[in-house]
Amino acid sequence: MKNLITTLFLLITITATAQSDKRLNGVEKDLNKILEATEAAGFAVAVVDKNRIVYSKGFGYSDLENKIPANGNTLFAIGSTTKAFTSAILGQLRDGDSLSFDDNPRKYLPNLEFYNDELNSNVIIKDLMRHSTGIPRHDISWYLFPTESADSLLTRIKDHEPFTGLRQAWYYNNFMFLVQGEIARKLTGKSWGENIKELFFKPLNMTRSNVSIDELLEKDNKAIGYRTNNDGLNKKLDYYRISGMRAAGSINSSVNEMSKWLITWINNGKYNDDQIIPEAYRNEAMSSQMVVGSALPNEETPDIHFATYGYGWFMTSYKSHYRVEHGGNIDGFSANVAFYPSDSLGIVVLSNQDGSRVPTLVRNTIADRMLKVNKTDWIQRYLDDKNEAEKIQNDSEEEGDQAQVNNTKPSHSLIEYTGNYSLDGYGNFDVLVKNDSLFANFKRMKVWLKHYHYNVFTPYEVKNNVVDTTGGVASQLKFNFTTNLSGDIATANIFLEPTLSDPMPFKRTPNTIDVDEKQLEAYFGEYELGSMVVKVFAKDGTLFAHVPGQTDYELLATAEHKFNLKILDDFKVEFLENDKGEIEAVNFIQPNGTFKANRKKE
Repeated sequence: MKNLITTLFLLITITATAQSDKRLNGVEKDLNKILEATEAAGFAVAVVDKNRIVYSKGFGYSDLENKIPANGNTLFAIGSTTKAFTSAILGQLRDGDSLSFDDNPRKYLPNLEFYNDELNSNVIIKDLMRHSTGIPRHDISWYLFPTESADSLLTRIKDHEPFTGLRQAWYYNNFMFLVQGEIARKLTGKSWGENIKELFFKPLNMTRSNVSIDELLEKDNKAIGYRTNNDGLNKKLDYYRISGMRAAGSINSSVNEMSKWLITWINNGKYNDDQIIPEAYRNEAMSSQMVVGSALPNEETPDIHFATYGYGWFMTSYKSHYRVEHGGNIDGFSANVAFYPSDSLGIVVLSNQDGSRVPTLVRNTIADRMLKVNKTDWIQRYLDDKNEAEKIQNDSEEEGDQAQVNNTKPSHSLIEYTGNYSLDGYGNFDVLVKNDSLFANFKRMKVWLKHYHYNVFTPYEVKNNVVDTTGGVASQLKFNFTTNLSGDIATANIFLEPTLSDPMPFKRTPNTIDVDEKQLEAYFGEYELGSMVVKVFAKDGTLFAHVPGQTDYELLATAEHKFNLKILDDFKVEFLENDKGEIEAVNFIQPNGTFKANRKKE
């Protein structure tokens, strides 16, 4: 009973203390204005001073439809603010002499391959942690082509082209945090999630925090994600299952529990006198390891003097105060976790608005008060930026799309675009025709391909049989279909990585049809092609063409009497009927011409 009374007393004390910092008097007025201005469903914020929470509160709703308020214990997806946890696992392993940050990651993952020999030989673990490999994001590779298998995702890296040399420029890359998680798994024999829970959640008493959507769904008081449309309406989004990429951003947590993480970083890696993060690693991780950009002072931000990256953290100056922070975005959620080590101040903001400015607006509004610096009207700055963006968009709509060529049409019938499209390093998707419209089916979404001009189409996501024209990942892309020398649709070229000058060429494999044994027998025989005789026969229900001096070519049926050669692009076979419906000849269609071979009479 005494322990229960003591616990209740502590809870009451924490609650009272959480509202007692005079620097935040009246801050709710500004935070409610941010909620109103951004039209967000909701958010939660917590403020840490030294080793205690001095403020924790929710605004708006965690569940808009059911009007359930957000609070300090509401669980949100924290996105890429997960990254500091992942790198900290390696920090602990280094402290135990299990690895060096100067090691090549292939020392621990021998099957890992990069795009070229320079990377294979010279990349070190530190490059993974500070985004200095020179490999760009290639995010569509995991976002549209997800898999639960981390090993499968690792194999894709060898096909991810760099945009610059090793350590020549900083560029964000989620895949490199996947690699870190797998190195830890190899060394510990435990999954990334198990390491996170054992090394951080358990000692920090982060009892509700979790590492997957399945775990999140089992919890109460969890936020639903939303996207705010241009009309100000919030549209509910499905949770995104990050699957095998979870080491890059799959933690779900609350501001109250994330405050414990901030307290640890502020206090030299300690929480309640326990050393959770090695102090040497903590100091290195929050110091400049790679220059992100020039970040020169300007009229709007005269006090920004640098922009660098450590290990899972961004560093910059904020009104003459050193700031360490990281944002996070995943479908329906936005986050920011920040601390000011010289001031022993931490701020965490979690929002259930997709691609939201809420976390930075709230963080800066609170930081101005806590740091006792000149206050910026962050809400007005946001509204000015929003109005300018809307003006640019309206002007663009009035001018129309200058790049689009009107009154054009596709070069082929829609059925000729159908098939399976694949690319090493990414994955595959199917294109099909339904109700006189072209659609592309990815593993995690279906899109309608709206004709743009010529052989170019714009994709729009389809949900519940309704086309969403309000935005999202899909509508930012264009599908440019190209033909081979035979005139067939051969590839779908899509610009998926902005740092690279060329689009990604997804190779088309035409859909095949089933042909019964009786029809196959109709093609059997010998066909004279000049002095050469080509024999057509079947083996185990599959049709083959034997060319003297060459191999037996497997034929894949794509339409009535039409076949593609399985191992040769641009080569096709079409069997020809006479007036009686009998096969009398075959056309061998090649890039250098079409050659007719007559069937030998028996």
